[in-house]
Amino acid sequence: MTDSTPTQDAGANDDVKQKFREALERKQAHAKAGAAHENLGSKVTQAHGPAASKRNFRRKSG
Repeated sequence: MTDSTPTQDAGANDDVKQKFREALERKQAHAKAGAAHENLGSKVTQAHGPAASKRNFRRKSG
């Protein structure tokens, strides 16, 4: 049906694979460029609020 030989198809597949590899490398390089702040600590210093603001429950007087 087609006039191409298997070696030509393999060469075309290699070209496509090479293009995809280059695109993936560009994508990964772009993603790594934005990750400069990975090693900074979290802004959250405590798990909960201050203990002084704990609620006091009072009995209803009326």
